[in-house]
Amino acid sequence: MARSAMSRETLLPAMAAHVLEHGLVGLSLRPLAKAAGTSDRMLIYHFGSKDALVAALLDHLAGLFTLMLDEAFPMGRAESRKACFESVMDSTAQPEFRPFFGFWWHVVAGCARGEGAYLDAAGRIMDRLLQWVEEHLPPDDPDPADGARQVLTLIEGAQMLDAVGRGKIGRSAAEIFD
Repeated sequence: MARSAMSRETLLPAMAAHVLEHGLVGLSLRPLAKAAGTSDRMLIYHFGSKDALVAALLDHLAGLFTLMLDEAFPMGRAESRKACFESVMDSTAQPEFRPFFGFWWHVVAGCARGEGAYLDAAGRIMDRLLQWVEEHLPPDDPDPADGARQVLTLIEGAQMLDAVGRGKIGRSAAEIFD
């Protein structure tokens, strides 16, 4: 890739693919630059600072999760909260979601440290999932947002997210809802 053709928009997908494969632990510019086919100096040129680069990368990954949701989840409304939960679990257990949920743990760690970019990314990710759950709850649900939050509370649990990230479910939906 010629340097003149590089831009934030062309660099972000290559760096995002690297992060999804290798995670964010000990994130440094050199591996990201190598994955994007450029130098760490050029990354700083395009993004201004490492913090700005990380924020843009997290934003790009949150957008990627939105696309994954749109492509993976069925568009029909669920018949019940249980069916909605099962649909979420079934979809996120698909192999293409595994790299994302591995990355999610790095977002959680960044949130625990109080880092703004990670908090923003986590907020966008969970808002998107909340929106999807609300859209797929039954139309006669008395409080769709409350129902969606109940589903998300289960999905957000550390053990449950860990199980999804590893492609296995710790407890069945029946055990949780019954």
